[in-house]
Amino acid sequence: MKISARLAFFAIVSTLAYLGLAIGGLGGFAAFFSHSSLVLVALATLVMTIASLFTEVNLSSGEREDRANRWVLPAFGIIGLLSGYLPAYSDRIDFWTFGGEGVRWLGALLFILGGALRMWPVFVLGKRFSGLVAIQPGHRLVTDGIYRNLRNPSYLGMLIIAVGWALAFRSGLGLLLAALTLIPLIARIQAEEALLRAQFGAEYEAYCARSWRLIPGVY
Repeated sequence: MKISARLAFFAIVSTLAYLGLAIGGLGGFAAFFSHSSLVLVALATLVMTIASLFTEVNLSSGEREDRANRWVLPAFGIIGLLSGYLPAYSDRIDFWTFGGEGVRWLGALLFILGGALRMWPVFVLGKRFSGLVAIQPGHRLVTDGIYRNLRNPSYLGMLIIAVGWALAFRSGLGLLLAALTLIPLIARIQAEEALLRAQFGAEYEAYCARSWRLIPGVY
């Protein structure tokens, strides 16, 4: 285990709580685990959490932090709690739902792909991957590999996870919550880019000129 014991405890508890909200929203263990696609989503969630225990993710403010951006953390938390329960509950009462098992399996696939894209950069960045918008000691730009053409692959992974989760419950409400995630996410990206631009200057500007911010070919 590489992350701190406190973060590890939070990761485990929040994962179990998130799955618990979904299980409760859908009506209990029997209802949830009667869908093979949701079993796969639950297993993928646990695998991602276990993988995170072997990363160096942290909450260090480093050498310099944009403290004004900390508001996005509770925003992500609130949207996360709503996303944990409401898509499953809307599935249960058949409110604003669409499709059938095929949609659930599409959601499970996107959830897994998004999870891989979310976790890959965390391992690449190591201690530079902080939950805060901060410049870490010895910070350097990574502009190759998964970062060659995309500046925020982990955030794209987060969005794909949110869409996959919503589809796994066939939930239009879940897709709306995924869209709401863009508000704090874009604010976070803008804060990070401003800090990196101030730290690395022309080097970062040149990187921005040849890469996409979040979605290749779009933004």
